Amino acid sequence: MSAGQPIRVLVVEDDPVAADAHVMYVNRVPGFVAVGQARTGAEARRLLERTAVDLLLLDLHLPDVHGLRLARSLRAAGHHADVVAVTSARDLAVVREGVSLGVVQYVLKPFTFATLRDRLVRYAEFRGAAGEASGQDEVDRALAALRAPAPAALPKGLSGPTLERVTTALREAEAGCTAAGVAEAVGISRITARRYLEHLVESARAERRPLYGQVGRPELVYRWLPETDPGR
Repeated sequence: MSAGQPIRVLVVEDDPVAADAHVMYVNRVPGFVAVGQARTGAEARRLLERTAVDLLLLDLHLPDVHGLRLARSLRAAGHHADVVAVTSARDLAVVREGVSLGVVQYVLKPFTFATLRDRLVRYAEFRGAAGEASGQDEVDRALAALRAPAPAALPKGLSGPTLERVTTALREAEAGCTAAGVAEAVGISRITARRYLEHLVESARAERRPLYGQVGRPELVYRWLPETDPGR
């Protein structure tokens, strides 16, 4: 690929809604272009035979083959595209296996556009490194481009595992949910649930609206913002 050309991405994802979202998000990142999408491993192989691809955005759980098995067969067939793995699996053994197969990044579902954008930008920085390194420090800097920054610290009193449970409960409530409803689903107090929900609102991952029609102050209903979640 000559200098100045965009990085060509093939989206391999069996869910049509998620695939369309991934294509849209890839095209929103400067320097990247989605050149196609495949629903199965077999379709991905066919596309790679006739389409120049630099990077696979690869769901690991395809209907006909595991993503890592697909990556291994592509390497054996002489395809050298790098891989950003998209998965809900959290098995670190799978992560280690993927490193040897050209998996340069992992994106865990559910994820936001900002997360995917960060991984793609870091990949572009790594890919753009050229020439001969002057020493160990320069090699380390090139490899560091692939590492995601440390996650932002949560407000005092909030924990990551509880936030994940609250997020899951809210995402599953398609019509929205009150703090009391989330508290019951997660097994925490209503006040605690509201603190986590307000954090999600402040992080632009959820919205709140008043629920009228009852005596007294209107109750707040929280709803997950689906546009922040291209993963399934």
